[in-house]
Amino acid sequence: MNTRYAIYFAPSPETLLWHAGCGWLGRDPHRDVPLDRPQVPGYSLQRLQLLTSSPALYGLHATLKAPFRLADGYTPKSLRKVLGRFAAQRSPFAVPPLEVTELSGFLALCPVERCHAMHALADDCVTVFDEFRRTPDAEELARRRTTRLSPLQDALLQKYGYPYVMEEYRFHMTLTERLDPVDARTLRPWLSDFLSGALREPVVVDTICLFMQESPGTAFRLTDRFPVSSA
Repeated sequence: MNTRYAIYFAPSPETLLWHAGCGWLGRDPHRDVPLDRPQVPGYSLQRLQLLTSSPALYGLHATLKAPFRLADGYTPKSLRKVLGRFAAQRSPFAVPPLEVTELSGFLALCPVERCHAMHALADDCVTVFDEFRRTPDAEELARRRTTRLSPLQDALLQKYGYPYVMEEYRFHMTLTERLDPVDARTLRPWLSDFLSGALREPVVVDTICLFMQESPGTAFRLTDRFPVSSA
């Protein structure tokens, strides 16, 4: 089975951040429909599509549990049941203000300061749902290792199937591919201005989302929003 699932945070559909972020990426992953992109001076539509191809494929999100295939004996129904119960036992929280940041060569939305509640949520998602994750094969591990990993990252990759978890986790919402310096210098201030109204709104984690990719190369869809509802 090639279907992959991912546990993500995605902004509420009522927020400016959701609408502006999805517009920038040219796709609404919940409705699974294309959106008109904003016009950026000096950039054609085709150029913007190229510079945002991977983020658009995954949809506007921040990773809590990276994409995985279901282990033998687990079903989408059982995953949804446990995720719904998990979310209901969490308390909503606000994220520090976000800003457009250059992160490992790509542009992303990152909080201006560490969000301890988000890191705790991500850690718990990684560990609680690891039993649902099929162990990656040698080819998938080799793909992950095409980027230089530290010894700690490689150990996390072997243990959890993804190198950027636990001590290596950083909350972010990816906006672009890796950019050359010219594009980064141009697009960072443009995106900061484009998203300025959205970034003035509070970002509240009041749902945990399940995304699904039906087959390799297809776009991820936001299939479920589970309320974070513990008092």
